[in-house]
Amino acid sequence: QVQLEESGGGLVQPGGSLRLSCAASGRTFDIYTMDWYRQAPEKQRVFVARVNRNGVTTYDDSVKGRFTISGDFAKTTVDLQMTTLKPEDTAVYYCYAWAYGGNDYWGRGTHVTVSS
Repeated sequence: QVQLEESGGGLVQPGGSLRLSCAASGRTFDIYTMDWYRQAPEKQRVFVARVNRNGVTTYDDSVKGRFTISGDFAKTTVDLQMTTLKPEDTAVYYCYAWAYGGNDYWGRGTHVTVSS
C-alpha cells in the first residue's frame, strides 16, 4: 500500500504563485509515475500534470507554460509549482501515483483558491 499526502494549498490572488507538494510513503519502490489532478466545484476530476521515473513530464494544455511539475523518485515526492494563477485554477488538487503492476493511489487533496 502507498499513502500520499499533499500540502501547500491555500488562497492566492490572481497572477500569484503557489507550490504544492506531495509525499508518498509505504510501498513506494515500484511507483513509476506521479501526477497531479484537480477537481473544480461541481466538475469532474481532470488531469493536470505528470512526471515519470525517467523525468519525462506531461501537461494539460490549460497549464502549459504556467505550471511546472518536478519529481524526486528517490524520496518519492512530487511538487507542482503554479504561477500566473487564474480564478479558473481554483480546485481541489489531488496527488496520484501509478506503480508497476497497475496499482494506483490517490491523496486526499489540497484546496487551492484563486481570488482577489
